[in-house]
Formats: sequence, C-alpha cells, structure tokens
Amino acid sequence: MIKREDDFLQRRSHLAQLSDDELKARFWLLTEQLVDPLITLAKENTSPAIERSVLLRMGFSSLEAKAIVDGCTEKSLLGHGAGNVVYRYAKHANLQIREAGLALMNPAKLEDAAKLFGGVK
Repeated sequence: MIKREDDFLQRRSHLAQLSDDELKARFWLLTEQLVDPLITLAKENTSPAIERSVLLRMGFSSLEAKAIVDGCTEKSLLGHGAGNVVYRYAKHANLQIREAGLALMNPAKLEDAAKLFGGVK
C-alpha cells in the first residue's frame, strides 16, 4: 500500500498568519478568479441549443424555435440572441412576440430583422 506523506502544515504555511476575515476574503478573491472566466463565456457565447431553449420558454414550439434559430444562424444574428432578435423585431414591427417570431420564419422578414442589428449577411 502506498502511504501518502502528510504535507498539510507545509502547504498551509503561507496562510497560517491570516485571520479568519482575511482567509474569507482570500477565498472569495480566488473564487471570483475561477468563476469570472465562466461568466464571461456565458455572456459572450451561445449555441443554437441555448437559443432554441430561450424561444421555447417564450412560447414557441420546438419546430418554430428551430426554424427561427436556423434563420438567425443563416443571417449571423445568433450572437445577438434569437429571443432578442424576436423581441426587437416585435417592437420594430409593432407586433406581439409570438406574431413576430412566426413572421421571422419568412426570409424577407428575417432580412428586415437583420437590418435592425446593422446588416444582412
């Protein structure tokens, strides 16, 4: 059997002089350093599956959500968020959210929505 050498006292030597409050502050600092890149990834990246999920929660069927997301992907709008595309188009066209989403299944309407985000691809 392999015996593990106990080096706990050696590994904690740089923390031994810290108070409880200082240890807590260090813990939260290290936690933020670990979590911040994950938060950045979540804010700056999405996927078709995530965007379909958003649209499902907005009341669209899975087939409708897939069609909207596919259209957003085709027009390079997915980075703006499919739900955001539907929302902004609804405001622009003075439509209800559901009506706007269904309208965006039409390529011409999707092109109009793309113009709201600065271009058509």
